[in-house]
Amino acid sequence: MHFVEDDGSKKYPTDYNSHGSAGQRKEEFYGKELILADRETVEQEADSILKEADVCDVAFLVVGDPFGATTHSDLVLRAVKLGIPYRVIHNASIMNAVGCCGLQLYNFGETVSIVFWTDAWKPESFFDKIKKNRQNGMHTLCLLDIKVKEQSLENLMKGRKIYEPPRYMSVNQAAEQLLTIIKNRRLQGEEPEITENTICVGLARVGAPDQKIASGTLHQMSTVELGGPLHSMIVTGSMHPLELEMLKLFSVDSCSNSENNAFKRTA
Repeated sequence: MHFVEDDGSKKYPTDYNSHGSAGQRKEEFYGKELILADRETVEQEADSILKEADVCDVAFLVVGDPFGATTHSDLVLRAVKLGIPYRVIHNASIMNAVGCCGLQLYNFGETVSIVFWTDAWKPESFFDKIKKNRQNGMHTLCLLDIKVKEQSLENLMKGRKIYEPPRYMSVNQAAEQLLTIIKNRRLQGEEPEITENTICVGLARVGAPDQKIASGTLHQMSTVELGGPLHSMIVTGSMHPLELEMLKLFSVDSCSNSENNAFKRTA
């Protein structure tokens, strides 16, 4: 079993943590049929997939680094228990590609996920993790929610395999949720570690020819236009002068007469 793009007899591209890529072009490249494996397939049919490794090579084509998802760690553990050899070739991931904005990777703290809120569910735990990173002077990479093959509560309860259209959180939406939490905390008498003037970085389609990077205040991130998915966001901590200089290259103020006003604020 491989977590690589090699010459395995059966190939399972997985894209449940990413934006779907062009399957037909990949099939032409490999000269073989690809079996798209969504999260449900990998998690529920892992045993049958692993059995195939007794008679042929099985390759999982993973978007990002394979061990960025616990699902793949589970596959490795299952393979080891079954005596199936495996090897891994690591891939580029947003976890390291995020350095494209100029912030140093060793200055990042715990990565957080920002999920879509609903009317009945508005968790704030990610905000507290960002706060802790900020208190330690560390940057925070925020992975933004992806909703693929999600079912409505009604369809789920009735057992109908009907899925909602895919949704991908934008930097704007993530920033708006953070701003709402800041407002709520102030109403509770707290002055948050993160404010509307905290320097943030929005990233879109990192690694693609049309990638976009924008730096500015959290408030500015709520209105900046970065185009289609996938998006990520960084909430900065303490910054080295070189990091500041790099972020100025992507400042949303760069075309104005404000001479990077966002970077004159230290909140």
